[in-house]
Amino acid sequence: MNSKLAILAIFFTTSAFAAGEHAGSHDEFAVGTPGNASDAARTVEVELTETEDGQMVFKPDSVDVKRGETIRFMLHNTGELEHEFVLGKHEKLMDHKKEMMSQMDMKHDDPNAAFLAPGAKAELVWTFTNSGDFQFACLIPGHFESGMVGALVVTEDTAETN
Repeated sequence: MNSKLAILAIFFTTSAFAAGEHAGSHDEFAVGTPGNASDAARTVEVELTETEDGQMVFKPDSVDVKRGETIRFMLHNTGELEHEFVLGKHEKLMDHKKEMMSQMDMKHDDPNAAFLAPGAKAELVWTFTNSGDFQFACLIPGHFESGMVGALVVTEDTAETN
């Protein structure tokens, strides 16, 4: 009888632990939360590429949004290398960049990131719930250092955005 109770206890403990990992505010970030395409106020097309002089860039390299706005980012890797698009605060991006250095083959499954093979397209929909200065970056080793970072400014005002 004790072995049956032990098995049941292990089963319920494991189930509760697994469920607890995904509960709460898992998808909340300083920069906001994942959004729904149907709520998007506008679409921002972003090209991820390399230049002839060896730089790696986002086009555009800056985006301004209003707090509360939902943006549909349409991403297109027109380059010859793999790239990614990750939204976040500079400090968090730098922490994640360090992780990427130690795990060179790491691929993202975070809601604030998209990984794109050469020629690939992706969509990332985001609701910007907090104002402040943020960034979008490619954290594949060497890409950030080669210029693959952009400014993301979330304002409180109602001024027209790009």
